[in-house]
Order: sequence, then C-alpha cells, then structure tokens
Amino acid sequence: MANIKSKIKRIKTNEKSREYNVAMKSRVKKAIKKAKIAATSKDPKTKELVSYAHKIINTSVSKGVYHKNNGARKSARLDAFVKKALAA
Repeated sequence: MANIKSKIKRIKTNEKSREYNVAMKSRVKKAIKKAKIAATSKDPKTKELVSYAHKIINTSVSKGVYHKNNGARKSARLDAFVKKALAA
C-alpha cells in the first residue's frame, strides 16, 4: 500500500475510473448484442435498438472509455451485421 497521500488519492480515483469504464463497456456490449439479436430475428424495433447502440458507443467514446477509432469500428461492424441480417 502506498504511503504518500497523493498516491493514496490516485489509487482511489483510478478505482472509480475503472469501475465506471467496466460499467460503460458492459452497457456498450449489451446494446450491441440486443441490436444484433433484433436484427437476426427481424424485430420491428431493430432500427431503434441500432440507433440506441450507436448513441451508447458515441457516449463511451466522448467520455474516453474507448478510442474514437475503436468506437467507429464497433459502429461500422454493427451496421454491416444489421445490413447483412436484414438482407438475408
């Protein structure tokens, strides 16, 4: 354990950030999964779920959880999956 006061504070803030990042990544994964399931089952709510997934991805990028290229890749892959699923 750290002895220096600033390091103790830094450990606490790092832990808070880690918990927030884990929660945000989980939200992104759940949103993408719901959108993919809706697309494969041809659910009428597919468009709403896809737009919600994009919103969550963009939020996580703006908060610094994901790099912007990582967010763009997730969005693009989701769009490609949905397009392919709806075409089939």
